Amino acid sequence: MIDRSKLANSFEFVVTAGARARQLLAGSTPRVPVGEHKKTTLAQTEVITKAVEKIEPAEPAPPAEPAD
Repeated sequence: MIDRSKLANSFEFVVTAGARARQLLAGSTPRVPVGEHKKTTLAQTEVITKAVEKIEPAEPAPPAEPAD
């Protein structure tokens, strides 16, 4: 069982672990020892140990001004 009580943001943990689980199910290589664990548990472990982190989206570029 993953202890989420020490996390600053449980929602972000769930979203990040879910995205990583989808990547693992699609064939990505795990970044932690696999053992007997399912892909979802591996994803949670990777997020807890900071083997993977959330990537912040880049800020959108300001709209170009029309040429006169």
